[in-house]
Amino acid sequence: MSAILFNQTPTTQPPLSVYAHIPWCVRKCPYCDFNSHARREEIPEARYLDALTRDLELALPEVWGREVSSIFIGGGTPSLFTPAAIDRLLTTLRTLLRVSPLAEITLEANPGTFEAARFRGYREAGVNRLSLGIQSFNPEHLKALGRIHDEREARAAAEAAIGLFEAVNLDLMYALPGQNLAQARADLETALALGPAHLSAYHLTLEPNTPFAAQPPALPDDDLSADMQIQAEDLLGAAGYEHYETSAFARPGSRCRHNLNYWTFGDYLGLGAGAHGKLTFHDRIERQARLKHPKAYMDAVLATTFGNPAGHIAETRKLDRGDRVFEFMMNALRLHEGFDPRLFEARSGLSIAAAEAGLAEAERRGLLVRELHNARPSETGRRFLNELLQVFL
Repeated sequence: MSAILFNQTPTTQPPLSVYAHIPWCVRKCPYCDFNSHARREEIPEARYLDALTRDLELALPEVWGREVSSIFIGGGTPSLFTPAAIDRLLTTLRTLLRVSPLAEITLEANPGTFEAARFRGYREAGVNRLSLGIQSFNPEHLKALGRIHDEREARAAAEAAIGLFEAVNLDLMYALPGQNLAQARADLETALALGPAHLSAYHLTLEPNTPFAAQPPALPDDDLSADMQIQAEDLLGAAGYEHYETSAFARPGSRCRHNLNYWTFGDYLGLGAGAHGKLTFHDRIERQARLKHPKAYMDAVLATTFGNPAGHIAETRKLDRGDRVFEFMMNALRLHEGFDPRLFEARSGLSIAAAEAGLAEAERRGLLVRELHNARPSETGRRFLNELLQVFL
């Protein structure tokens, strides 16, 4: 039994995605705990692209020959980079990697950096999916969140994006400072009227080491927040959007393929300051993290050669049995449809027996539903996802 539980290796290599991180933004929002840095001077665009190129060159032996199914350029605010810079980045990725001709290529953008010519330039560079950080269409809530755009810019950016790109995601947040149920509904109705293929609706959370955590604003209570969540599910469902993941809603055929790869424990190469990655090898599954500060990252990666240690890598960690079980469940149980136990075995390299204790406990507590080829969160499990995931810790 110990050989089955501990020594299996993944039976196949999972799909591979690429995540490229651009860490600058105009201003750091008080709720944000991502690796982002307020722009205080001109962004060293060319040098950062040199660093991303070198980072990729150094990583090539780890992913050589594998096809890339999706690319996600996140931040920060990637739309601070010019279309020419995004074109250079995508050209580099296509030149050095086997990028599928059908790859989903997403760029994150903020309405406060919106220019129609830029959006058009990103599309011409090869971006086929834009993700817009709207958060709210209410001016009071935008101000409370520290956003640099107003409601008019939000609408204009969304309209332009939807007119230009094959697929557009609009990010919204609810349970905002001072928000009531009617205001949360108004944001959803405004977004629906714009007609995006994909919507994300996130509950505002107070993350550690953020200004909001240090000085918490007055937020809706748990009951009102739950009502907002249910309202979003009902309203978007009635409009034809599939609620396929905790915070994600999509029209049929428009699910985010890049995020689905995360949620099904696929592989991804993380490039850029603070980027994380997960890669599967014949004998191990490994996580990496790059140095977080942009200058430190650029200095280290540009000084690294194939014969020297990878100074831009802040951490490398081999996933043990417990890591694999928890990380798979942490991702796959975000999906309303759950997962096939055979996928767990293929992606984790473990027998499903390694997760049996947690699965049985979650089922006993009414948080999980199991059938022959499926395990999925129950309605209660979806509402109390953190409680469900803690079973596997």
